[in-house]
Amino acid sequence: MKEQIQRKLNDSWATRWGALSIVAFTMMAAYYVNDVTAPLKTMLETDLGWNSSEFGLFTGAYSFLNVFFLMLIWGGLILDRFGIRFTGRLATILMVVGTGIEYYAMTQMVGDTSTILGYKASVFVASTGYSIFGVGAEVAGITVTKIIAKWFHGKEMATAMGVQVALARVGSQAAYGVAIPIARAYEITMPILIGLICLVGGLIAFFAFAVLDKKLDQQIESSVEESPEDKFSFKDVKHILSNPGFWLIALLCVLFYSCVFPFQKYASELMISKYQIDESVAGFFAGLPALGALFLTPVFGGMVDRRGKSASIMMLGAGMLICVHCIYAMPFITSSMVAIVLMIILGIAFSLVPSAMWPAVAKIFPVHQLGTAYALIFFIQNIGLWGIPTLIGIVLDKFCIVGTTETGANSYDYTLPMCIFTGLAILSLLVAFALKAADKKYGYKLEEANIQK
Repeated sequence: MKEQIQRKLNDSWATRWGALSIVAFTMMAAYYVNDVTAPLKTMLETDLGWNSSEFGLFTGAYSFLNVFFLMLIWGGLILDRFGIRFTGRLATILMVVGTGIEYYAMTQMVGDTSTILGYKASVFVASTGYSIFGVGAEVAGITVTKIIAKWFHGKEMATAMGVQVALARVGSQAAYGVAIPIARAYEITMPILIGLICLVGGLIAFFAFAVLDKKLDQQIESSVEESPEDKFSFKDVKHILSNPGFWLIALLCVLFYSCVFPFQKYASELMISKYQIDESVAGFFAGLPALGALFLTPVFGGMVDRRGKSASIMMLGAGMLICVHCIYAMPFITSSMVAIVLMIILGIAFSLVPSAMWPAVAKIFPVHQLGTAYALIFFIQNIGLWGIPTLIGIVLDKFCIVGTTETGANSYDYTLPMCIFTGLAILSLLVAFALKAADKKYGYKLEEANIQK
């Protein structure tokens, strides 16, 4: 009977894709808020008086609570103990609250000369809000991933994850594309206010999903009682941590995303300072990886579903990252066309790796461990998302200032930061090779197709 009900749910195309579209909207809003300040770096320096180190502190604050207070791990445990509905609503509320605090700091604390723990008050409060938002965004991410693993197991799981990532990238691309024009037309905080409004809509959307998910669970529970072995136990944490596949995917995740997300935070300024791209369109070009992911991630996800080759795809994506950052690091290459082409290639890599990586986790671990497994991986990822932007900001201020712009902002040489990103990309390729070897040794079946025939 259980098998029949499960088959019915898996075969209900409208149910699973409808649910995905609802939660994807929430993540779309989250990605917009996460990326909207990146194109505004120069304006934050001129309008709010921030420097690169303070911008790096703010950017790294996204992961501060997740790393140092283990909020992501607690979020994963809460997810596996209390379910996707409770955790998703909690995470979305945190995103709304955090963005509200960030908006308050950038509107009501401008010109405040006081300091908090040695930092400008506006920087500290904005970073605090961004930290709270980061907890909610990351927990929401693992929640949505578990939703997909639950509803698409044995079906188009990689495609579904690819579609979710693609829709989330709509938010990223919108942020990169509209942030500077809106800020110039109104004020620097207007793009953030728009993000706050979208997140409130995302909160409403997740509450709507919770109603749908509860009805589906009632269908199952009315005929089948959950077996004890399907329930999460804290002993599962030990089993997850003792799995070599976990550590390899976690390392690949932190290295790969440290080459992408922190880079994008500084990419707009790189486009302006090195490649002489007009600031009105620099954000758009910096957002090309997100635009590429919008179209390509579902395609690559479908390939993984039908043909497998997850480990090989992750190796290919890592290799492309090396090429991109290495060429960006070459000081004698200043062609704007080259810079744009590299962004397109980065977008392809940015689509390849996630389409293979996240479904691979669902192959290595059973469903009742997925929330914790994803949370632990995201926790390790957040170490990079906190440390690398902070490091790049410090490196820029200490070693890379080469002058000032007409508006009074610092001008930077990005050669050294790009060398750092290249080194991280090389390490990610080595880990991808190790993951493919582990797949052969331990039988994770990462190279096999996801769709069960």
